[in-house]
Amino acid sequence: MDFTTFQLSIQNDVPPAGVSVYLAALWYDANSEWHKGHAMVDQLDDSMACQVHAYLHRKEGDQGNAAYWYRRAGIPQPQLSLQKEWELLVKALL
Repeated sequence: MDFTTFQLSIQNDVPPAGVSVYLAALWYDANSEWHKGHAMVDQLDDSMACQVHAYLHRKEGDQGNAAYWYRRAGIPQPQLSLQKEWELLVKALL
């Protein structure tokens, strides 16, 4: 699957079959279901889950919580738009 196909899938009722939990979380976020996306990564603690979790809290506006999860992911908080961060995450996961 490529980025454009993934982006177009946001118009559907469910994420594309076979995508990772990380991509599904980002799909739900883009589909105005932030809480559902957050629930998918909330109990995971690997680096990618922490990065997606950090992005979700940054989008939520909870900067303290986002900073915690970026530290857990081992990366600095990005200094770019939320949309660009979402795109970079999706592209890295495809």
